Amino acid sequence: MRRLLTIAAALPIAALAQVAPQPAPVGGAMPPVVTGQKAHAAGAGPADGRALFHEKCGMCHEAMGMGTGLLARRLGKDQPAELEKRTDLDRDYVLAAVRAGIGNMPAIPRGEASDAQLGLIADYLTRKGPR
Repeated sequence: MRRLLTIAAALPIAALAQVAPQPAPVGGAMPPVVTGQKAHAAGAGPADGRALFHEKCGMCHEAMGMGTGLLARRLGKDQPAELEKRTDLDRDYVLAAVRAGIGNMPAIPRGEASDAQLGLIADYLTRKGPR
């Protein structure tokens, strides 16, 4: 009887889980990924980099974040620990540090921040566009 109830309860869930197959992309190829400067040309701007920074990185790298506190101890009082206030960041360094992780910061996979999003964030932090 329990088995019958379990199966009966699972049927509506199984029905919801069935999704119609998605059509194949035109030409059978996936669309290209927009990254770096191409992302800017596609309509993304510096404000997007700022918003993405606050969305994806802010929980650790804003004023009271754990990453900011750890950086402050490592950098000392001579350099600001808040990434938005730093002027010594290099775009390639930001990209490498995020993808590989550095110190206590774990590597951030593309599923959490795409290459295009990360490019906008790096541009924002390295002041490649107006702030």
